[in-house]
Amino acid sequence: MTEPQELNLKTRDAYVSWTSATIRFSDLDPNGHVNNGAINAFFEDGRVQFRNDWMISLGDDFLAGFALVKFSVEYFKTLHYPGSVEIGTVVTKIGRTSYVLGQGIFNGDECIAVDEVVTVCLDAQTQKSQQISDELRAILESAQNI
Repeated sequence: MTEPQELNLKTRDAYVSWTSATIRFSDLDPNGHVNNGAINAFFEDGRVQFRNDWMISLGDDFLAGFALVKFSVEYFKTLHYPGSVEIGTVVTKIGRTSYVLGQGIFNGDECIAVDEVVTVCLDAQTQKSQQISDELRAILESAQNI
């Protein structure tokens, strides 16, 4: 895998793509904190925005050819209602058939959580992993913060 220098995912300057989300009252757990399901949905919003920002040129059919195979989160702080968050996304590794995204959720300058997401490219017909195309590799390389 091609790996850039080690990024500190707890800092805002690590990221190349951003989106924001509003904290909803329904996101709260019984303790009044935003629950982990809502935080994970914020991460998903960030991945969707990343694809819209960086991969839209690949077309709709191509965008269906991905499978998330690993999702790992580290939580640092609690969130409360009302409020909003910003979600940053960056490519941290590129392999032969997969790539890794790093993401962070921020409330102002405070990092609330970071994640690592491994995504595999799939052949639409066979649903088996396939090599990353040259076009996708170029996009992913340009979305690394090196």
